[in-house]
Amino acid sequence: MEKVVTSRLLDHLNTNELWPRFQSAYRACHSTETALLRVLNDLLTASDDGQVSLLTLLDLSAAFDTIDHDILFHRLEHVFGIQNSALSFFRSYLTERKQMVSISGYSSNPSTLLHGVPQGSVLGPILFLLYTQPLSQIIDRHSVSHSEFADDSQLYDSVPREQLDSLLSNMQSCVDDVKLWMTQNKLQLNEGKTEALLIDPQNSPNLPLSITIGQNDICFSRSVRNLGVIFDDKLSMKQQVSKICQSAYLELRRISSIRHVLTVDATKTLVTSLVLSRLDYCNSLLSGIPQQLIDKLQKVQNCSARLIFKT
Repeated sequence: MEKVVTSRLLDHLNTNELWPRFQSAYRACHSTETALLRVLNDLLTASDDGQVSLLTLLDLSAAFDTIDHDILFHRLEHVFGIQNSALSFFRSYLTERKQMVSISGYSSNPSTLLHGVPQGSVLGPILFLLYTQPLSQIIDRHSVSHSEFADDSQLYDSVPREQLDSLLSNMQSCVDDVKLWMTQNKLQLNEGKTEALLIDPQNSPNLPLSITIGQNDICFSRSVRNLGVIFDDKLSMKQQVSKICQSAYLELRRISSIRHVLTVDATKTLVTSLVLSRLDYCNSLLSGIPQQLIDKLQKVQNCSARLIFKT
């Protein structure tokens, strides 16, 4: 039944163009790869133009568990036009849910869930995206580019080197407004896990070392992990390729230790799921990397083939 409701809800959102424009999660033809590809393309284009770019990655704490039901119902009715029996369904779906903990045959008393959406459900993630829909409008007010995937938000902007101070000030103001909105809507921005990457193709001297987010100074990192992909401050993708190769060789060594008891088909399955899947994930971001990095990835594939066919 959840799948039926989700299908009709998505049809309603798409038909009336109500879906958050830069939200890539749980959408057909969208993924972490499409979200990251757009961001990387914009940053590389700005770098080619000699501009300085700032990428800020926001982290939410227990995002799905703190959703306020009354705020959600109000948003469903007045922003997304979900009314009457449809709205009553969502009220019934979320209210009076209970949870308990069971360990070794002992169970806690049931506790009523007053906030949040069910984890692991079909509808829960969609409702979270609708709950956070106003975030895009807040970010757009500051003319900051952004991309979202579920509760992961990427804010970025590029300017000529002489306008860097203005860029930092505008980004700080934008994040402050985002944090204020989250506080008002019972969400928590984890400033301690917020990361920032400053990209300067000209290697200018005397660049700032940090950006102030709320009460915290966030130091600019040499690299950040963005939806499972490592972005470095040169956009070279060297660290991403190194990470892929390191994890792939680790899995190949594990499989090789039991290869003598595996059939060819079983080995193919293991290599495909544990090794080649790492090469495939977001591989469009590696388009245009130097040949020496491509060679490293090719060696992983060669080792995989040798392991499968014992050659």
